[in-house]
Amino acid sequence: MKNIPEKYKRKYSKEEINALPLRRYSGPVSLVRTEEELEAALTDLRNEELIGFDTETRPTFRKGKMNLPSLIQFASQETVYLIHLGWVPFSEGIKEILSDSDIVKTGVAVRDDIKDLKKLADFNDAAVVDLGEVARELGMETHGLRNLAANLLEFRISKAAQCSNWSNLELSRQQINYAATDAWVSREIHLRMRELGLVTF
Repeated sequence: MKNIPEKYKRKYSKEEINALPLRRYSGPVSLVRTEEELEAALTDLRNEELIGFDTETRPTFRKGKMNLPSLIQFASQETVYLIHLGWVPFSEGIKEILSDSDIVKTGVAVRDDIKDLKKLADFNDAAVVDLGEVARELGMETHGLRNLAANLLEFRISKAAQCSNWSNLELSRQQINYAATDAWVSREIHLRMRELGLVTF
């Protein structure tokens, strides 16, 4: 296990997090809803070595019922792509990105995201890094995305849109901001961990 400064090990209280400045992703967002937009996104993503990764699924309030992912978020160095599965299919090109061992896909609880995507179509994932698992291995008390952002990046992110209806064909501005921020901040946390020498990939 790598050594991590003690200040990063501690758990942040809700009050401490709420006292931090609120940030959201403010760069370019591409809402992918056509085959042409998807191909352009995949062309860009194939040139990346690190991608922030997340999915969004319509919440279910019935016991035993599970919904499938509605949105896949990929954050490249320059752009966040929101791939809307209500408009475009879970294609071979998307599966190739998730299976490419030369492109690290990073986020929190991404093992669950991969498992859910495999319900749409089978593929062999590679180079998927769960930041929550990395945090546990480092002995950090903080494992969730909001807490890791507070701890390592010293700002807070909003989770207000988390339980909204992600299967809507038209996403609200709040949903777009939320989804883009989750993927972007995952990449930023990974870069910060790399800067601190906590991850080497």
